Amino acid sequence: MTALVGAAALGLTTLTACSSDAGDGRTDGKLDVVASFYPLQFLAQRIGGSAIHVSSLTKPGVEPHDLEISPRQTADLSKAGLVVYLKGLQPSVDRAITQAEPKHVADAASYTTLEDHGTEVEGDHDHGGEAGHGDEGGHGGEGEEGHEGHAHSGDSAADPHIWLDPVRYAQVAKGVGKALEKADPDHATTYKENTTALVKELTTLDQDFRSGLKDRSSDTFITTHAAFGYLAERYGLRQEAISGLDPESEPSPARIKGLHSVAKKDKVNTVFFETLVSDRTAKTLAGDLHLRTDVLDPIEGIGDKSKGDDYIQVMRSNLKALQKALGTK
Repeated sequence: MTALVGAAALGLTTLTACSSDAGDGRTDGKLDVVASFYPLQFLAQRIGGSAIHVSSLTKPGVEPHDLEISPRQTADLSKAGLVVYLKGLQPSVDRAITQAEPKHVADAASYTTLEDHGTEVEGDHDHGGEAGHGDEGGHGGEGEEGHEGHAHSGDSAADPHIWLDPVRYAQVAKGVGKALEKADPDHATTYKENTTALVKELTTLDQDFRSGLKDRSSDTFITTHAAFGYLAERYGLRQEAISGLDPESEPSPARIKGLHSVAKKDKVNTVFFETLVSDRTAKTLAGDLHLRTDVLDPIEGIGDKSKGDDYIQVMRSNLKALQKALGTK
């Protein structure tokens, strides 16, 4: 891990200097950053580079919605130099941060807007996971200091999957960059430069999605859970999810019936499943409708089944999968 690079260079210092200074939020002179799950870990690693140590509360292969925080992890949060999380996605993380009260906190939800994305289809009024309208305002980008006083829409179960929209993700990247600058002013120049480079890369990704999804024969795609609302909104697509925002929820019979109607009406040819949750329902639906299946990855973690080694690579794999499913020319 890049966070460990250069540790050998500290060999001439004393044992005390090489160890973590209690209350300092640093190890070997580098800021200790704890991310709640992969998309925020990716941002921290790309922006912080070799100036920080990064760890993630959610281990590879673990579905982040299911994460439970141990007392030891909660205690470690209080010692971190910066905690980066997304309020409303992982309730156990929200509770642990409230208990630990780390000095510097960056809430990704405070750097952009959250919205409600339902799973509406004909004949289905059980939109599993849909909630009241989220807070569209008050996200001025000052979320790095303190975690109280923010009424984010995550509180009302609004769609938290902001990282699947490269434009919103770039907004979050800028916020995380500023949080790192505030927690570690000595490396502010590095954080500014790395943030600029990452935002440029995300802007290119957005442009590639825009051009790559032009001249398509269909706008509709069916996926396991409602993770792609922001992506669909950004590029003029229609997401139809088997489950709601919770990937583990079971669809109602009315939901399945409605998806049958949508698939036939909109000439859907693919049912997408994911890498971290069961593909049983998706494959059953695809079998009933004689459709193909493919992976559309919500990038909640990188594992052995991921089609890429990092966020950018997996997003490009998602673009190719959507192009094939939507019949782009």
